[in-house]
Amino acid sequence: MSAVTYDRPIAPPSRLLLLAEGRALWEAAASVAWWPLLRLAPKGDGHAVLVLPGLVASDASTGLLRRYLRYRNYEVHGWGQGRNLGPRPGVEKGMADLLKKLADDSGQKVSLVGWSLGGMYARMLAAEHTGEVRDVVTLGSPFAGSGRATNAWHIYEAVSGRSAEDEALWSQVRPTPRVPTTSIYSRSDGVVAWQCSLEKAGARAENIEVLASHLGMAVHPAVLYALADRLAQPEGRWQPFDGARLGPWVYPRPAERA
Repeated sequence: MSAVTYDRPIAPPSRLLLLAEGRALWEAAASVAWWPLLRLAPKGDGHAVLVLPGLVASDASTGLLRRYLRYRNYEVHGWGQGRNLGPRPGVEKGMADLLKKLADDSGQKVSLVGWSLGGMYARMLAAEHTGEVRDVVTLGSPFAGSGRATNAWHIYEAVSGRSAEDEALWSQVRPTPRVPTTSIYSRSDGVVAWQCSLEKAGARAENIEVLASHLGMAVHPAVLYALADRLAQPEGRWQPFDGARLGPWVYPRPAERA
C-alpha cells in the first residue's frame, strides 16, 4: 500500500491561509491553558520516542511536544542535528544511528514522530529500519502529491541543494510504512496542501484531521492529545483513532480517498 496519488497537480495553500499561520502563537497558548485537560490522555509504557523537526527548524521547535510526551511517561529524544536543512550528507545516517542506539539501549522498538519534513524522514526510517520502529506519526507532512504543492518548496531547494521533486526521495516516502502509521493533517494548513498529507486508510494506517495551522502542529492541544492516544496503544494491538467522543469541532471526520 502507498500514500494517495493524484492525477492532477495540487496547488499550494492560498495566500490567505499562509497569512493565517500567525495563529500558531494562540495554539501554543491554548495548549498551556488546556494542560490540565491534556492529562486525560492515556499514559504511555515508557518506550522511546524519537521526534524529528520540520524544515529549517531545530529541536527547540518541538520542545513543548517533547515535554508533554515525557509527562505522559515516554522516553523522548530530539534528533540532535541542529537545524533541519534537508537530507544533506550525513543526516540520514545520523538519524539511523540514533534510532538503532535507542532501540538497542531500551531493548524495544522506537516510535517515530515527525513534523512536516521530519515526517518524511520518519517514513524513510520506517521503510529502511522496520525492525526497530514501533509506529509512525506524522504532523502536516507532504508525503503524497507533488513536492511543489507547498509554500516552502523554494526554501527547501535553497537550503538543501536538492529538487523538491527529487524522485529518489519521493520513492522512499510515498509507500505506507509497514508499521502502524498515522497522518495528522489540517485543511487550514497554510504551508502544505492538506491533500499531500493524506494517507490511504487501511488495517494499520489512518488519517486524523485537526483544525490547526502548519506552524502550530507541534503545539496544538488536539494534536498533542491525539499523539498521546496513538503512542499509548499496546504494541501489536493497534486500533484506529476514535475522535467522535470529543466532537467534530475538535476532530472533524477525516477525508477519504481511494
